[in-house]
Amino acid sequence: MLRWEDNIQFWERLHKVLQEEPALEEFRPMTGMLAMLGIEQGKPFAPDARMKGLLERAARDGRAQMLVAGFASSRPDRFVWPDRKWEYATLRYENGDFELPTGIDLEARDRWFSQAVGMSPKMVLRTPGAGSLYWLGLRDKDGAYLDGGKTYRLSVPQPVPQKLFWSVTVYDSETRSQIQTDQDKAALRSLVELKDVPKTGTTDLYFGPAAPAGKEGQWIKTKPGKGWFVYLRLYGPDGPAFDGGWKPGDFEEVR
Repeated sequence: MLRWEDNIQFWERLHKVLQEEPALEEFRPMTGMLAMLGIEQGKPFAPDARMKGLLERAARDGRAQMLVAGFASSRPDRFVWPDRKWEYATLRYENGDFELPTGIDLEARDRWFSQAVGMSPKMVLRTPGAGSLYWLGLRDKDGAYLDGGKTYRLSVPQPVPQKLFWSVTVYDSETRSQIQTDQDKAALRSLVELKDVPKTGTTDLYFGPAAPAGKEGQWIKTKPGKGWFVYLRLYGPDGPAFDGGWKPGDFEEVR
C-alpha cells in the first residue's frame, strides 16, 4: 500500500497536483466538488479537525472500494474461459482509454487502475499475433482468493501459444507491487527462469512459503498472512490463446 493512500496525505497530494496542473474544461465538475472540500487551485488546503477526520475516513473507505473494484468484480465478461477462474486484467479490448461510442466504461477503468498505473493499446488487444495478453489470476480452482500461507501448483501446457515470450509475475494484493521476499524473485519467465523446461507436455509452477523438493527453479515464494495475485502474460499471442485451443490450469492447493 502506498503510505498516503488511506489517510489525509491523499488529499494533500491531490491539492498539490491541482496546483501544478492546468485547469481543463472536462474536469470542471470534479474540481468544483473538490472546492467544496477546501481543495482549490491557488488556495491553501487547511481543513479543521472535523473536516480532517471526515477526509481521513473517506480516504480509507475509498481505498477499500478501490480494492473491491480491482479484485471482486461480478461482471460476467471478466472470465477468459467459462471453465477456468482466470480473468481478463483489462475488461475492455477496443483501445487503451476505455472509451466506447456511448461513453467511458468507468467500471473497467477503475478496475485496471486500482491494480496498475499504466496502459497501452497493445496491452488490451485480443488479436492473434499482435500486442500481448494479460490474464489475471487471483483465485484457486474452488474460487478462494490466493493465500500466501498456502502452497499452490499451476499447470501450464506446452508449448505456450506465443511468438516472443511468456511469464507469470506475482504481486502483493495490498500494495499491487511485485511481491517482496528474501527469495528476491517475483516472476517466472520463459526466457530466463524457465528457458530449459521441455517444450512439450506440461510445466508445473509452484507458489507458496516453501519450495516443493526439487522444484526450486519453478517456484515463487509467498508470505503467510498476505494475499497475492498474478499476471500471466503472453507476448505475441497465437490463435490457440484466443479460440480455447490452449488453456492454463487453475491454481490448485498442494496439501
